[in-house]
Amino acid sequence: MNPTSPLRDAQNLFAATIPFRPLAAETSPIDQALDRTLFVDVVAPIDSPPYSRAIVEGFLVRTAETQSASEALPITFTVRGQCNPGDSQCPPVPEGGAIRIVTGSVVPDGAYSAIRMWDGKITGETITITRPFPPRFFLEDQGCDLKKGSTILAAGSTVTPANIGTLASLGIEKIQVVRKPRATIFASGDEVIPYTAAAQARPGAIFDCNTVMLSAAVQAAGGTPIAGGIMRDDFDTFQAALRRALTESDMVIISGGTAIGGRDFVSDLLRATGQLLVDGVQMRSGRPLIMGIADGKPIICVAGHPPEALRGFLTFGVLAMNRLLGRPLPPPEDPAPPAPGGGGGGPK
Repeated sequence: MNPTSPLRDAQNLFAATIPFRPLAAETSPIDQALDRTLFVDVVAPIDSPPYSRAIVEGFLVRTAETQSASEALPITFTVRGQCNPGDSQCPPVPEGGAIRIVTGSVVPDGAYSAIRMWDGKITGETITITRPFPPRFFLEDQGCDLKKGSTILAAGSTVTPANIGTLASLGIEKIQVVRKPRATIFASGDEVIPYTAAAQARPGAIFDCNTVMLSAAVQAAGGTPIAGGIMRDDFDTFQAALRRALTESDMVIISGGTAIGGRDFVSDLLRATGQLLVDGVQMRSGRPLIMGIADGKPIICVAGHPPEALRGFLTFGVLAMNRLLGRPLPPPEDPAPPAPGGGGGGPK
C-alpha cells in the first residue's frame, strides 16, 4: 500500500488519537492463553535445558580417548554403568570405559562425547569405534537454549502454541495477559430485523448479519464482542444508547446508518457524542467509513453492506484493537475488495 494513500492517511490519523497502551492485566493459565496478548515480558525462571543432557541413545565416553581411533586402529570401550531416565546424576566415566545413556540422561560437564548405537560395533558389554568424536558430541549443555532471567516472550506479543510449549517446559503455569477489549456492536436501520426472526421477514426487511459477523471478527482480533442491538433511525435514542455503550465497553462499532433522510446521521452522532476524526475514505466503501473517538474510546462506523462492513472493520477495527491491546503492529493492509453481491444487512 502507498504510505501516503488516503486510506493510510486516515488510519494514521485515527491511530494517533487512540492511546497506545494495553488495558488492564489479568492472569491466565497457559493452557487458556492461546492468542492472548502479553502484558509484561516473560523471563525464564530456570535454565533450559535445566541440566546438561544427552540428546541420543548410546554411550558416554571421554572425548580424548576417541581421538586416535581409526579403521586400522579401532578402540574398544567397556560399558561400566548406565544413566537411566530420571536419574539425578551420571556415574563417573572411568578410563577406557563407557556409560550407557538414553535421550535425556544427565551428563557431566567437560570433554565427553556420546557415541550413538550405530557409530560403533556393539559386542556384549563393549563398543568398538573406528573414528574420533568431537567434544560434547550429541550432548546439550545446561542453559544452551535459554538462560535463567532471559526474556522468553516480549510484552505485546501474541501467544502461540509453540510459546505455550516453551512456557510449560520451564514450569510456568500462569502469565499476565492484556484484558480483552470489549467492543459494543450496533446494527442500524428501520429495515433491519434479527437474523433469528425469519417469521418477521417482509418485503424491504433485511436480516442483521453484520452483528454476528462483526462479533466473530472482534473475537478473531482479540476482543470480546457485546451485542448492542438494532438501532432504529432515531437520533436521540441512538445517542443515548451510544453513550451507555461507551461506559461499558472499550470501543464501539456501528454498521449502516451513514445517511438517513439526506442527513449524515452517524457523522452527526459522532460530533454530538465525541470527536469526528474521519468522515469518509477514498476507497470502494469510502463514504460509509466514519471514525471518531469519545472519552478516549474509538468509534468505528462501517457500511451496512456485509462484505464492506467486514472490510471496514479489518482496516480500522483491527487497528483500534491492536492499539488497545498494546500490540506494536502497523496498520492493517486494505483487504482485497469483496466480490459483487454478498447478502443483505443494511443498504445504507
